[in-house]
Amino acid sequence: MKLHGYFRSSAAYRVRIALALKGVAFEQAFVHLVRREHLSEAYRALNPQGRVPALETDDGAVLVQSPAILEWIEETWPEPTLLAGDARRRAEIRAACAVIGCDIHPLNNLSTLSWLKERLGADQAAVDAWYAHWIHEGFAALERLIRPGPFAFGDAPTMADLYIVPQVFNARRFSVPLDAYPKIRAVDEACRAQPAFAAAAPENQPDAA
Repeated sequence: MKLHGYFRSSAAYRVRIALALKGVAFEQAFVHLVRREHLSEAYRALNPQGRVPALETDDGAVLVQSPAILEWIEETWPEPTLLAGDARRRAEIRAACAVIGCDIHPLNNLSTLSWLKERLGADQAAVDAWYAHWIHEGFAALERLIRPGPFAFGDAPTMADLYIVPQVFNARRFSVPLDAYPKIRAVDEACRAQPAFAAAAPENQPDAA
């Protein structure tokens, strides 16, 4: 199994965490987003959308979009579960994921930020303000939705934690203040102390050098 990704891609980061938590062996192929390798014809032949991650499975399938990949991983390797609890709790976990995956990440993705600069003429200060705005919009809601114990929804990591940790990493990379979100910061700290999260961290990837 091969994961095509980029060390700072939060979507690829989510998938790395899931595979590490479940103890699934995989190899990595590196797609440099800043150099726009994701837009090459060779990569688009693999993933027509030209985004990361893409996961080549052992049976030759290619899966794209991190939410779909994460659900496939959960169904293929159900233990340890990332969607614990009853139907209501699983809906709560998925809602927390969607706050990040649907409402923060698309607006702050590299392609969006590049479009603001290249098409609308936004300078870096304006782009940074845009980025921070959508972090604060999403994190204000997420802070009220999660129930740390010490992870986002109890005493074991769930899918929500896989979304939170990469988004906190991105917020810090863009110097977005997180003082107003003590629960989110506590969840991030608890997660980063776990070996699987450490193994998946951007700074520990071969292409981070």
